[in-house]
Amino acid sequence: MNLNHLASVMAIERVAVIGAGTMGAGIAQVCAQAGWKTALFDAFPDGLERGMQRIDAFWDKGIARGKTTAEQKEAWAANLRAEADMQTAVQDADLVIEAVPEIPELKASIFEQLDAMAPSHAILGTNTSSLSIASIANATNRGDKVIGMHFFNPVPIMELLELVRHDGTSQETIAMAQAAGEAMKKTTILVKDVPGFATSRLGVVLGNEAIRMLADGVASAEDIDKAMVLGYKHPMGPLKLTDLVGLDVRRDILLNLQRSFNDDRYTPHPLLEEMVEKGQLGKKSGQGFFEW
Repeated sequence: MNLNHLASVMAIERVAVIGAGTMGAGIAQVCAQAGWKTALFDAFPDGLERGMQRIDAFWDKGIARGKTTAEQKEAWAANLRAEADMQTAVQDADLVIEAVPEIPELKASIFEQLDAMAPSHAILGTNTSSLSIASIANATNRGDKVIGMHFFNPVPIMELLELVRHDGTSQETIAMAQAAGEAMKKTTILVKDVPGFATSRLGVVLGNEAIRMLADGVASAEDIDKAMVLGYKHPMGPLKLTDLVGLDVRRDILLNLQRSFNDDRYTPHPLLEEMVEKGQLGKKSGQGFFEW
Protein backbone atom coordinates (compact mmCIF):
# COMPACT_ATOMS: atom_id res chain seq x y z
CA MET A 1 0.00 0.00 0.00
CA ASN A 2 1.45 3.40 -0.96
CA LEU A 3 1.52 6.37 1.41
CA ASN A 4 -1.47 8.06 -0.23
CA HIS A 5 -3.56 4.94 0.21
CA LEU A 6 -2.36 4.55 3.79
CA ALA A 7 -3.36 8.13 4.58
CA SER A 8 -6.78 7.59 3.01
CA VAL A 9 -7.42 4.41 4.96
CA MET A 10 -6.35 6.05 8.20
CA ALA A 11 -8.76 8.90 7.49
CA ILE A 12 -11.62 6.42 7.73
CA GLU A 13 -12.56 5.67 11.31
CA ARG A 14 -16.36 5.64 11.21
CA VAL A 15 -18.66 4.29 8.53
CA ALA A 16 -22.43 4.34 8.09
CA VAL A 17 -24.31 1.91 5.87
CA ILE A 18 -27.80 2.90 4.73
CA GLY A 19 -30.08 -0.08 4.15
CA ALA A 20 -29.88 -3.38 6.03
CA GLY A 21 -30.95 -5.77 3.29
CA THR A 22 -28.74 -8.55 1.97
CA MET A 23 -26.24 -6.17 0.42
CA GLY A 24 -26.29 -3.53 3.16
CA ALA A 25 -25.80 -6.10 5.91
CA GLY A 26 -22.90 -7.64 4.03
CA ILE A 27 -21.28 -4.24 3.48
CA ALA A 28 -21.67 -3.34 7.16
CA GLN A 29 -20.10 -6.68 8.07
CA VAL A 30 -16.95 -6.16 6.00
CA CYS A 31 -16.67 -2.59 7.28
CA ALA A 32 -16.77 -3.81 10.87
CA GLN A 33 -14.22 -6.49 10.01
CA ALA A 34 -11.97 -3.78 8.54
CA GLY A 35 -11.79 -2.26 12.01
CA TRP A 36 -14.07 0.72 11.43
CA LYS A 37 -16.81 1.76 13.84
CA THR A 38 -19.84 0.94 11.73
CA ALA A 39 -23.46 2.03 12.04
CA LEU A 40 -26.07 0.05 10.11
CA PHE A 41 -29.30 1.96 9.47
CA ASP A 42 -32.61 0.86 8.01
CA ALA A 43 -35.90 2.75 7.92
CA PHE A 44 -37.76 -0.42 8.90
CA PRO A 45 -37.08 -1.89 12.38
CA ASP A 46 -37.78 -5.45 11.23
CA GLY A 47 -35.37 -5.05 8.34
CA LEU A 48 -32.68 -3.69 10.63
CA GLU A 49 -33.11 -6.60 13.01
CA ARG A 50 -32.92 -9.13 10.18
CA GLY A 51 -29.77 -7.48 8.88
CA MET A 52 -28.03 -7.71 12.23
CA GLN A 53 -29.16 -11.33 12.61
CA ARG A 54 -27.78 -12.13 9.16
CA ILE A 55 -24.37 -10.78 10.13
CA ASP A 56 -24.37 -12.65 13.44
CA ALA A 57 -25.32 -15.91 11.69
CA PHE A 58 -22.54 -15.45 9.14
CA TRP A 59 -19.97 -14.98 11.89
CA ASP A 60 -21.28 -18.01 13.78
CA LYS A 61 -21.05 -20.12 10.65
CA GLY A 62 -17.43 -19.05 10.17
CA ILE A 63 -16.63 -20.12 13.73
CA ALA A 64 -18.41 -23.48 13.26
CA ARG A 65 -16.36 -24.13 10.12
CA GLY A 66 -13.12 -23.22 11.83
CA LYS A 67 -12.44 -20.28 9.51
CA THR A 68 -12.72 -17.62 12.20
CA THR A 69 -12.63 -17.52 15.98
CA ALA A 70 -14.98 -16.40 18.72
CA GLU A 71 -12.41 -13.74 19.63
CA GLN A 72 -12.56 -12.33 16.10
CA LYS A 73 -16.35 -12.23 16.22
CA GLU A 74 -16.23 -10.41 19.54
CA ALA A 75 -13.87 -7.79 18.13
CA TRP A 76 -15.90 -7.32 14.96
CA ALA A 77 -19.21 -7.15 16.84
CA ALA A 78 -17.78 -4.41 19.04
CA ASN A 79 -17.34 -2.29 15.90
CA LEU A 80 -20.93 -2.71 14.74
CA ARG A 81 -24.15 -1.14 15.95
CA ALA A 82 -27.72 -1.03 14.68
CA GLU A 83 -29.06 2.50 14.33
CA ALA A 84 -32.73 3.39 13.90
CA ASP A 85 -32.10 7.10 13.19
CA MET A 86 -30.29 8.02 9.98
CA GLN A 87 -28.96 11.34 11.23
CA THR A 88 -27.42 9.67 14.29
CA ALA A 89 -25.94 6.96 12.06
CA VAL A 90 -24.16 9.37 9.71
CA GLN A 91 -23.43 12.43 11.85
CA ASP A 92 -19.81 11.46 12.53
CA ALA A 93 -19.15 9.21 9.52
CA ASP A 94 -16.09 9.51 7.30
CA LEU A 95 -17.65 7.22 4.70
CA VAL A 96 -21.33 6.58 4.03
CA ILE A 97 -22.37 3.70 1.77
CA GLU A 98 -25.98 3.60 0.58
CA ALA A 99 -27.47 0.19 -0.25
CA VAL A 100 -31.19 0.70 -0.78
CA PRO A 101 -33.34 -0.68 -3.67
CA GLU A 102 -32.61 0.44 -7.24
CA ILE A 103 -35.21 3.20 -7.33
CA PRO A 104 -33.73 6.47 -8.69
CA GLU A 105 -36.10 8.73 -6.75
CA LEU A 106 -35.39 6.90 -3.49
CA LYS A 107 -31.64 7.12 -3.91
CA ALA A 108 -31.82 10.82 -4.86
CA SER A 109 -33.93 11.53 -1.77
CA ILE A 110 -31.51 9.69 0.49
CA PHE A 111 -28.47 11.46 -0.95
CA GLU A 112 -30.15 14.82 -0.49
CA GLN A 113 -30.61 13.92 3.18
CA LEU A 114 -27.09 12.53 3.51
CA ASP A 115 -25.66 15.75 2.10
CA ALA A 116 -27.37 17.66 4.89
CA MET A 117 -26.66 15.16 7.69
CA ALA A 118 -23.15 13.80 7.08
CA PRO A 119 -19.96 15.75 7.89
CA SER A 120 -18.70 17.89 5.02
CA HIS A 121 -15.59 15.73 4.60
CA ALA A 122 -17.53 12.45 4.29
CA ILE A 123 -17.37 10.41 1.11
CA LEU A 124 -20.80 9.29 -0.10
CA GLY A 125 -20.83 5.93 -1.90
CA THR A 126 -23.77 4.28 -3.63
CA ASN A 127 -24.04 0.54 -4.12
CA THR A 128 -26.09 0.86 -7.31
CA SER A 129 -25.45 -1.76 -9.97
CA SER A 130 -26.74 0.25 -12.92
CA LEU A 131 -28.06 3.74 -12.08
CA SER A 132 -26.31 6.95 -13.10
CA ILE A 133 -23.82 8.08 -10.47
CA ALA A 134 -23.94 11.64 -11.85
CA SER A 135 -27.72 11.79 -11.34
CA ILE A 136 -27.34 10.60 -7.76
CA ALA A 137 -24.51 13.09 -7.16
CA ASN A 138 -26.69 15.91 -8.49
CA ALA A 139 -28.92 15.49 -5.45
CA THR A 140 -26.02 16.77 -3.32
CA ASN A 141 -23.80 19.82 -3.08
CA ARG A 142 -20.69 17.63 -2.87
CA GLY A 143 -20.62 15.87 -6.22
CA ASP A 144 -16.85 15.57 -6.00
CA LYS A 145 -17.26 13.29 -2.97
CA VAL A 146 -19.85 10.96 -4.56
CA ILE A 147 -18.74 7.66 -6.10
CA GLY A 148 -20.30 4.36 -7.09
CA MET A 149 -19.24 1.46 -4.86
CA HIS A 150 -20.78 -1.64 -6.44
CA PHE A 151 -20.34 -4.69 -4.20
CA PHE A 152 -21.21 -8.26 -5.13
CA ASN A 153 -23.31 -10.84 -3.34
CA PRO A 154 -22.40 -12.35 -0.92
CA VAL A 155 -20.38 -9.30 0.05
CA PRO A 156 -18.13 -10.96 2.68
CA ILE A 157 -17.02 -13.58 0.14
CA MET A 158 -16.93 -11.89 -3.26
CA GLU A 159 -13.59 -10.23 -3.91
CA LEU A 160 -14.58 -7.61 -6.49
CA LEU A 161 -15.55 -4.00 -5.76
CA GLU A 162 -16.52 -2.01 -8.86
CA LEU A 163 -15.84 1.70 -8.34
CA VAL A 164 -17.71 4.04 -10.67
CA ARG A 165 -16.55 7.60 -11.22
CA HIS A 166 -18.73 10.30 -12.71
CA ASP A 167 -17.18 13.33 -14.38
CA GLY A 168 -17.20 15.31 -11.13
CA THR A 169 -15.68 12.67 -8.83
CA SER A 170 -12.39 13.95 -7.44
CA GLN A 171 -9.14 12.02 -7.57
CA GLU A 172 -9.01 12.22 -3.77
CA THR A 173 -12.40 10.49 -3.54
CA ILE A 174 -11.30 7.79 -5.99
CA ALA A 175 -8.09 7.19 -4.02
CA MET A 176 -10.01 7.01 -0.75
CA ALA A 177 -12.53 4.55 -2.21
CA GLN A 178 -9.72 2.40 -3.61
CA ALA A 179 -8.00 2.40 -0.24
CA ALA A 180 -11.26 1.57 1.52
CA GLY A 181 -11.74 -1.35 -0.83
CA GLU A 182 -8.24 -2.58 -0.04
CA ALA A 183 -8.94 -2.32 3.69
CA MET A 184 -12.09 -4.41 3.16
CA LYS A 185 -9.90 -6.99 1.36
CA LYS A 186 -11.50 -6.27 -2.00
CA THR A 187 -9.90 -5.96 -5.42
CA THR A 188 -11.17 -2.77 -7.04
CA ILE A 189 -11.73 -1.87 -10.66
CA LEU A 190 -12.43 1.70 -11.79
CA VAL A 191 -15.01 2.27 -14.54
CA LYS A 192 -16.71 5.21 -16.19
CA ASP A 193 -20.26 6.21 -15.30
CA VAL A 194 -22.08 4.58 -18.21
CA PRO A 195 -25.33 2.57 -17.98
CA GLY A 196 -24.65 -0.87 -16.54
CA PHE A 197 -21.01 0.02 -15.86
CA ALA A 198 -18.87 -3.03 -16.75
CA THR A 199 -20.15 -5.90 -14.65
CA SER A 200 -23.92 -5.44 -14.79
CA ARG A 201 -23.92 -4.74 -18.51
CA LEU A 202 -22.15 -8.01 -19.22
CA GLY A 203 -23.85 -10.05 -16.51
CA VAL A 204 -27.48 -9.25 -17.32
CA VAL A 205 -27.00 -9.94 -21.02
CA LEU A 206 -25.55 -13.37 -20.24
CA GLY A 207 -28.36 -14.03 -17.76
CA ASN A 208 -31.06 -12.90 -20.21
CA GLU A 209 -29.70 -15.22 -22.89
CA ALA A 210 -29.60 -18.11 -20.43
CA ILE A 211 -33.28 -17.44 -19.68
CA ARG A 212 -34.04 -17.43 -23.41
CA MET A 213 -32.28 -20.81 -23.77
CA LEU A 214 -34.27 -22.22 -20.86
CA ALA A 215 -37.56 -20.96 -22.36
CA ASP A 216 -36.60 -22.44 -25.76
CA GLY A 217 -35.96 -25.83 -24.17
CA VAL A 218 -32.27 -25.89 -25.10
CA ALA A 219 -31.37 -27.49 -21.77
CA SER A 220 -32.42 -27.56 -18.12
CA ALA A 221 -31.52 -24.75 -15.76
CA GLU A 222 -29.06 -27.08 -14.05
CA ASP A 223 -27.31 -27.99 -17.31
CA ILE A 224 -27.19 -24.42 -18.65
CA ASP A 225 -25.47 -23.35 -15.44
CA LYS A 226 -23.19 -26.40 -15.46
CA ALA A 227 -22.05 -25.47 -18.97
CA MET A 228 -20.77 -22.09 -17.77
CA VAL A 229 -19.28 -23.40 -14.52
CA LEU A 230 -17.40 -26.31 -16.06
CA GLY A 231 -16.88 -25.00 -19.59
CA TYR A 232 -15.97 -21.41 -18.82
CA LYS A 233 -14.85 -21.63 -15.19
CA HIS A 234 -17.56 -19.30 -13.91
CA PRO A 235 -17.89 -19.76 -10.13
CA MET A 236 -21.68 -19.81 -10.51
CA GLY A 237 -24.04 -20.31 -13.44
CA PRO A 238 -26.03 -17.34 -14.84
CA LEU A 239 -29.43 -18.67 -13.70
CA LYS A 240 -28.34 -19.41 -10.14
CA LEU A 241 -26.68 -15.99 -10.04
CA THR A 242 -29.92 -14.38 -11.22
CA ASP A 243 -31.71 -16.18 -8.37
CA LEU A 244 -29.14 -14.88 -5.91
CA VAL A 245 -29.25 -11.28 -7.13
CA GLY A 246 -33.03 -11.30 -7.48
CA LEU A 247 -35.06 -11.68 -10.67
CA ASP A 248 -36.69 -8.31 -10.07
CA VAL A 249 -33.31 -6.62 -9.72
CA ARG A 250 -32.04 -8.22 -12.92
CA ARG A 251 -35.24 -7.22 -14.75
CA ASP A 252 -34.92 -3.62 -13.57
CA ILE A 253 -31.28 -3.41 -14.71
CA LEU A 254 -32.25 -4.69 -18.16
CA LEU A 255 -35.06 -2.13 -18.41
CA ASN A 256 -32.69 0.65 -17.38
CA LEU A 257 -30.20 -0.40 -20.06
CA GLN A 258 -32.96 -0.69 -22.64
CA ARG A 259 -34.09 2.88 -21.92
CA SER A 260 -30.57 4.28 -21.68
CA PHE A 261 -29.31 2.82 -24.95
CA ASN A 262 -32.69 2.66 -26.73
CA ASP A 263 -31.68 -0.87 -27.65
CA ASP A 264 -34.02 -3.87 -27.73
CA ARG A 265 -31.10 -6.22 -27.05
CA TYR A 266 -31.67 -5.41 -23.38
CA THR A 267 -35.41 -6.23 -23.40
CA PRO A 268 -36.12 -8.63 -20.51
CA HIS A 269 -37.20 -12.04 -21.75
CA PRO A 270 -40.96 -12.67 -21.27
CA LEU A 271 -40.19 -15.60 -18.95
CA LEU A 272 -38.29 -13.25 -16.65
CA GLU A 273 -41.18 -10.78 -16.64
CA GLU A 274 -43.65 -13.60 -15.96
CA MET A 275 -41.67 -14.95 -13.01
CA VAL A 276 -41.32 -11.49 -11.46
CA GLU A 277 -45.07 -10.94 -11.78
CA LYS A 278 -45.65 -14.27 -9.98
CA GLY A 279 -43.34 -13.24 -7.15
CA GLN A 280 -40.75 -15.87 -8.08
CA LEU A 281 -37.81 -13.61 -7.33
CA GLY A 282 -35.11 -16.16 -6.55
CA LYS A 283 -33.48 -16.91 -3.24
CA LYS A 284 -35.23 -14.12 -1.33
CA SER A 285 -38.67 -15.54 -2.20
CA GLY A 286 -37.63 -19.19 -1.99
CA GLN A 287 -38.37 -19.88 -5.66
CA GLY A 288 -36.74 -18.75 -8.87
CA PHE A 289 -35.07 -20.85 -11.51
CA PHE A 290 -34.17 -23.10 -8.57
CA GLU A 291 -35.82 -23.87 -5.24
CA TRP A 292 -34.12 -22.35 -2.19
